Amino acid sequence: MYIQGAVEAAASTELGSRIFVYEVVGLRQSEETEKTNYSIRSSGSVFIKVPYNRMNQEMRRITRLGGKIVSIQPASTLLQVDGKASFAANTQAISNAISGETANIEGNGKATPVENKETKGKTMTQAKSKKDSHADVPVNIYRPNAPYIGKCISNEELVGEGGIGTVRHLKFDISGGDLRYIEGQSIGIIPPGLDKNGKPEKLRLYSIASTRHGDDVDDKTVSLCVRQLEYKHPETGETVYGVCSTYLCFLEPGADVKITGPVGKEMLLPSDPEANVIMLATGTGIAPMRAYLWRMFKDKERAANPEYQFKGFSWLIFGIPKTANILYKEELEEIQSRYPDNFRLTYAISREQQNAQGGRMYIQDRVAEHADELWQLIKKEKTHTYICGLRGMEDGIDAALTAAAAKEGVTWSDYQKDLKKAGRWHVETY
Repeated sequence: MYIQGAVEAAASTELGSRIFVYEVVGLRQSEETEKTNYSIRSSGSVFIKVPYNRMNQEMRRITRLGGKIVSIQPASTLLQVDGKASFAANTQAISNAISGETANIEGNGKATPVENKETKGKTMTQAKSKKDSHADVPVNIYRPNAPYIGKCISNEELVGEGGIGTVRHLKFDISGGDLRYIEGQSIGIIPPGLDKNGKPEKLRLYSIASTRHGDDVDDKTVSLCVRQLEYKHPETGETVYGVCSTYLCFLEPGADVKITGPVGKEMLLPSDPEANVIMLATGTGIAPMRAYLWRMFKDKERAANPEYQFKGFSWLIFGIPKTANILYKEELEEIQSRYPDNFRLTYAISREQQNAQGGRMYIQDRVAEHADELWQLIKKEKTHTYICGLRGMEDGIDAALTAAAAKEGVTWSDYQKDLKKAGRWHVETY
């Protein structure tokens, strides 16, 4: 397990004192990575500091966890060589966030940061970017060793009668601190209690479901969309419930909650109000999409943002198992009815609809159905595509767009790389 302090503690010999930084991609949230001190999001890289005498051991661990090392750099070199400073700063920030090196707690979650200018304003983990166009985005205002203590205002069920599982919309009061965020970011939640190893529970990341002004448009709240994780243990067959998701789903109004962050720059909306926005979501992957749509179309939001009056076109394709599982259904359909020229809503209801082959209708099937339309929209320079939810949908989406692009002699995989470089293809899956 990647506990940074334990890894660096090995650096006691002359060779061990040489520190290297591994940039790792491909780690997924799993039973093994649950043992780490941070949550894994597949949209980003993880930076791990490793002493020389532990390099081979760490390589084996990364491989076992499904990760891939994309670069190895001496930490000292990264701090000195021109053009590598941002990598080094990210590495240090992640190390600080994991090992608790930020400092003295002052009051409600406020911490005095380590005196290191390189760490200021960096995220814990974030996707690689050729150019950071969001340098002013707030990140890591509150860290794991000094979280903000918010308060639950409301906790409402989103799944209708006859639906599958439980999904809750939670709203937290953040008026007593300095926590601020923008659409597309995430916050960390630290559940109470100890894990199976007797250590304090680690944070879990959740995409924010509200706009920067909050559901009440008063800059005093932040909201989440949380599904209670439930699965069968592969060996015992016992039903297992997620620690943090269960804690949140049963959180009572008035209860305190430990919040960290915000983090993330991968899923931010373009500032251009004439942009086109394609949104592909499954389940609680609707959270950031809700924030985007509220910012675009809600009356109070539009009044609060005179500088951003959306005039482009947005299209949400939403995958869910049953009609009763359409999260925020009434609000989504209200926007569709009020803004038919600017918003298109398409459902993929797997247990109630059939695809062209007679099987269940998943989101990738719906994308295939509309692939030619989507491809024409994606080609426009002002179009941004956002994918959030289950990782399994990505291959099907790529297959559908590969076929559509091929009709014009375009190789989708190459075109997609250009979209990513241009900052127009945004993915956060798990």
